[in-house]
Amino acid sequence: MNENYIGEFSLYLELDLNYSDNTIKSYESDLEKLKKFYQSKDLLSLSVKEIEKYINNLSELSATSVSRNISSLRTFYNYYMKLDKIKNNPCDSIKQPKTGKHLPEYLTLEEVESLLDINIETPFDARNKAILELMYATGLRISETITLEFKNIDTEEDIVRVMGKGSKERIVPINDYALKALNNYIKNYRPLLIKNETSNYIFLNNHGKMLTRQGVFKMLKAECLKKGIKKNISPHTLRHTFATHLLENGADLRIIQELLGHSDIQTTQIYTHITNEALHREYIEYFPRK
Repeated sequence: MNENYIGEFSLYLELDLNYSDNTIKSYESDLEKLKKFYQSKDLLSLSVKEIEKYINNLSELSATSVSRNISSLRTFYNYYMKLDKIKNNPCDSIKQPKTGKHLPEYLTLEEVESLLDINIETPFDARNKAILELMYATGLRISETITLEFKNIDTEEDIVRVMGKGSKERIVPINDYALKALNNYIKNYRPLLIKNETSNYIFLNNHGKMLTRQGVFKMLKAECLKKGIKKNISPHTLRHTFATHLLENGADLRIIQELLGHSDIQTTQIYTHITNEALHREYIEYFPRK
């Protein structure tokens, strides 16, 4: 018998830990896979060996994905230990796989200029340019971008107020390029996307509703294809690019941490590895004595 352990756990993540919707969905997805693997078994009755068998079955996934699955399960069982539903956490003896250091992809300034050079002929062109200009100029997460409302943008102060992870508000400046693209889209093209119902969301799809993450991802892929950018690009790449370009131009790491909304400076420090790699490549290429 399987009670609604996952649903109760999700409420704990939302109400007690104040996790974001995306994080909660990731936990739920990992736990649903475990539940499907052991269809008729009670999740709280699974042994260490049964958990190990399940983890070994994830061998086709990347080390990062396997590691995340283990973390999800460990948190789940820790919660039910606190409630005295189980005596031991079956994940305690399971080791995380070695993931190594993964440096995120980012765009060069030339690639950014090419990507943002969008000829505006339709409302979608104007919307897409506004999205890409904004994401590069502010480092917003994709979830933060698509949920932006008019109340979040202050055109007089040239700032955007963002509700990030853990419901923490942060303020990020917007540059003139992004403001110009936003104003053009909002004033001249967004009204053409509004259908029968009104919406406070800034970026709309062809049905006049909030644009989805998948919609932005597909749009970005299409723009990269048009511009001949062959890197493996996602919306998060623009966030990495924003941070990397700031660091390369002398911005303080603490300032970048605040702009990105990182709670831990160690998360931001990965960008120092990126710029060090770039420096090494430039040195090898241009130093005369080889």
